[in-house]
Amino acid sequence: MTDAIEIVRADITTVEADAIVNAANSSLLGGGGVDGAIHRRGGPAILEACRELRRTVLPDGLPAGDAVHTTAGDLPARWVIHTVGPVWSARDDRSAVLASAYRRSLEVAVELGAASIVFPAVSAGVYGWPMDDAARIAVESVRASPYDGSVTFALFSAEAEEAFRRRAGSAGRS
Repeated sequence: MTDAIEIVRADITTVEADAIVNAANSSLLGGGGVDGAIHRRGGPAILEACRELRRTVLPDGLPAGDAVHTTAGDLPARWVIHTVGPVWSARDDRSAVLASAYRRSLEVAVELGAASIVFPAVSAGVYGWPMDDAARIAVESVRASPYDGSVTFALFSAEAEEAFRRRAGSAGRS
């Protein structure tokens, strides 16, 4: 169980860790935001690994709430753990799916033997999840996990950093 959570305001593609989590779309073939940045900075090896996953075990794409890993290419990590968060909805409570995205990412990290993992704010960008609630679900999911490695949230905006610090109850480091 992870109690120590580090919060940093940073470009996730520059943070060193065994595993970097990608807030992917279900196609796994790149996109905008964190997903696009990871594919651009990580280079063609990540896209090729994702294409292989689509050709073999994930022909219909990765479902929301699940996670899978690939090489990290040129990123300062060994692996990228791709997870798909849900699109926020005012009508449907999709909190369990968002929590599952974090839980499955941590399960994949355990399977890989990753001693450190860095997350973005999954679903809180173009998927529209309200930042404070996204931070609450993220921190609660990490704390409830049996994963005992180092967990960092690398957040791009001051709003995200503030929400995650508040939810983690941690001063973290900037």
